[in-house]
Amino acid sequence: MKQLNFVIDNATGLHARPAKVFVKTAKQFKSDIRVLLGSKKVNAKSLIAVLGLGVKHGGTIEVELDGVDEELAAEALQTAVATGLGEGDHKPEPAAAKSAPSKPAAPTPVAEDKLPKNGLRGVAAAPGLAIGPVFQLRQTAVRIADGFAGVEAEQASLNKALAQGKAALADLCRQLQAHAPDEAAIFEVHQELLTDDDLLEAVQQKIQAQQNAGQAWQTTIEEWANQLAALDDPLLAARAADVRDVGNRILKLLAGDESGEVEWPDHPVVVIAHDLTPSDTATLDPQKVLGFATAVGGPTAHSAIIARALSLPAVVSVGEGLLEIVDGTAVILNGSSGVIQVNPDEAAQKEAKNQLAVAKKQQQAARERAAEPAITLDNHRVEIAANIGGVDDAQNANQSGAEGVGLLRTEFLFLDRATPPSEDEQFQVYRQIAEAMEGKPVIIRTLDIGGDKPLPYVKVQPEDNPFLGERGLRLCLNRPELMREQLRAILRAAGYGSLRIMFPMVADMSEWHAAKTMVDEIRAELDAPEVPVGIMIEIPAAALMADLFAQEVDFFSIGTNDLTQYTLAMDRMHPTLAGKSDGLHPAVLRGAHAAGKWVGVCGELGADPQATPILLGLGVDELSVSVPSIALVKAKIRTLNRAKAQKLAAKALACTTAREVRDLVGVTK
Repeated sequence: MKQLNFVIDNATGLHARPAKVFVKTAKQFKSDIRVLLGSKKVNAKSLIAVLGLGVKHGGTIEVELDGVDEELAAEALQTAVATGLGEGDHKPEPAAAKSAPSKPAAPTPVAEDKLPKNGLRGVAAAPGLAIGPVFQLRQTAVRIADGFAGVEAEQASLNKALAQGKAALADLCRQLQAHAPDEAAIFEVHQELLTDDDLLEAVQQKIQAQQNAGQAWQTTIEEWANQLAALDDPLLAARAADVRDVGNRILKLLAGDESGEVEWPDHPVVVIAHDLTPSDTATLDPQKVLGFATAVGGPTAHSAIIARALSLPAVVSVGEGLLEIVDGTAVILNGSSGVIQVNPDEAAQKEAKNQLAVAKKQQQAARERAAEPAITLDNHRVEIAANIGGVDDAQNANQSGAEGVGLLRTEFLFLDRATPPSEDEQFQVYRQIAEAMEGKPVIIRTLDIGGDKPLPYVKVQPEDNPFLGERGLRLCLNRPELMREQLRAILRAAGYGSLRIMFPMVADMSEWHAAKTMVDEIRAELDAPEVPVGIMIEIPAAALMADLFAQEVDFFSIGTNDLTQYTLAMDRMHPTLAGKSDGLHPAVLRGAHAAGKWVGVCGELGADPQATPILLGLGVDELSVSVPSIALVKAKIRTLNRAKAQKLAAKALACTTAREVRDLVGVTK
């Protein structure tokens, strides 16, 4: 037997996503693996059990491993925990850690004196205005039959329902991927719950005790959900809703219940409900639903996260008085302030409608012109590209007006698997992405693993600070076979489109020379076409030496997320520092002002409308943003004058704080 102690450094502890990575890592091994916290001891291969521990940030867990591959399992778990349990591009779930304008930071209740007449106060969950009649979405209890068809028959019914449930969740995940790829991972967690060893064993025991599949499933789900709901950490307790959501999905399948079909009114509505599950929220039709409010819930619940991703105004935790509003009653729902005005007077409705009309007009105009180039008022063109993580993303980007891919995150090929992808597997994906973009440039970032993204098959020694350790290019240079396979796949696919290679986390010229030499050698071996090769500017050292790099690289791409983190020495996922970790800090802007080469920006700052004029003025050639942001960023560029932006940028570089920069632009963060 082997024993290990781990400190969980994730900002929000072992919540759904890091717990999923921990459990999936443990499941790859035959050994019995248990996790201990205080007096609790649970199966490390059970997601529900691990969530039920309620491990918070800074908590210490003990792991016991016993079996033939316990040494390998120990190494894999050490690597997974040391490198952040998968939290990198996917950020922690609380709204406080999300700084994009469409996903507001920590929600703040409105002051007492600002509550309008007939107003209800809740918690702001997703910004925006919704004006319309109320429609209450009522959940009906699923009726479970009393009969028992025998152990084998009941188990077969359960297996069939589980298979159908997994398929439906996979469809839901793909559906959400088009609008909110990060949030689609929520339904990957739901799929993992349906394979949970402890959950299924508990259900099987009840079936053996002569409960039918529906009864056994319902009882077990409620037991686990109650256990999670009782945790004193609000974020982890909110995961009880996920368990009930998954449970209800299977329960309906077992009961043959078709009552899930909602008879919607023939006009758009503001939905109110006691609560909404993640599945409920993800399937809301924006043609029918203007926004929603719930009596319970919190801004860190998955339904709130999905609402923000879908730009659906939402208010949560309004209280049971919300459900007393009669269907058809007019309301104004303000997802930014957390206030719902019931039966607003004519003046209030007129003001709200004017605000909404202006916003919708701007959004519609932006969408209609999404395919057009982004040209400033003084005739300067800025390329608007997409950040993507797969073939589907590439197809969506091309259809949404992207002029290329500014960042292809290749980690999606390497994560959540026991072995690395083969060269042929990578080649096929890169080829499909190149073809999907129809000749538009595609910048492929080589594997950026370490620090915040674990790979069970890449052994990394535990590090006190993995963000300052073996990650990005330095990790791949230490594993040349991994890097050579990826470069061969990219260069083989280069003939099918306009591919470019970009190296992450470059700190000095020696790393660049080693990586570029490898590209040149492989290109010669394959007799492949020449491709532009560049680097990310995300380490302050590279920013300071940009003039030297400019003499050799073909292009720069500024990764503002990490550049901000390293320049300001602030963890961008830290729950209390996230608001201060601002890419518009003058020190970051100076680092991003690389000279002499084509320069793109592929961090979150590229989609920040307050940052757009500054980046334009600094001479950035390309902004690479999420697919839903493409049209709006293009529209913003068309309202700007480059000459004025240059003067604004010069003033911004002379500021001393990020707040001064934002005040200079005219909109504070």
